[in-house]
Amino acid sequence: MGNKIRSFEDLECWKTCTELRRLVSKLIKNFPKDEQYGLTSQMKRASRSVTHNIAEGYGRFHYQENIQYCRQARGSLFELIDQFIVALDEKYITEEELINGKEQINKSLALLNGYIKYLIRAKDSK
Repeated sequence: MGNKIRSFEDLECWKTCTELRRLVSKLIKNFPKDEQYGLTSQMKRASRSVTHNIAEGYGRFHYQENIQYCRQARGSLFELIDQFIVALDEKYITEEELINGKEQINKSLALLNGYIKYLIRAKDSK
């Protein structure tokens, strides 16, 4: 973890997932109005769930609780992959936007998995 972590806002995984959330917010603005309570809402919720769970996990006292929240965040990232694919199938996004979204998700997953591994090591060394 190198640098001193004072808040969940200092976590690289949270920062990267925040970039992803902003990307999703930008993309869904162009979705049709009839998707407002469908895919638009689902993608907004999933992208927000990722950062919310990282933040909530960070605030937990025990490593195991933090790990569980991070695993929920990871689940939301996989959910987002599927939603990006649906958005492409419905022609709401381009192939390039799908690739860009998946790259951002994979970067987020890599950092989140690294953080989870760090937490597991920290828990096991207690």
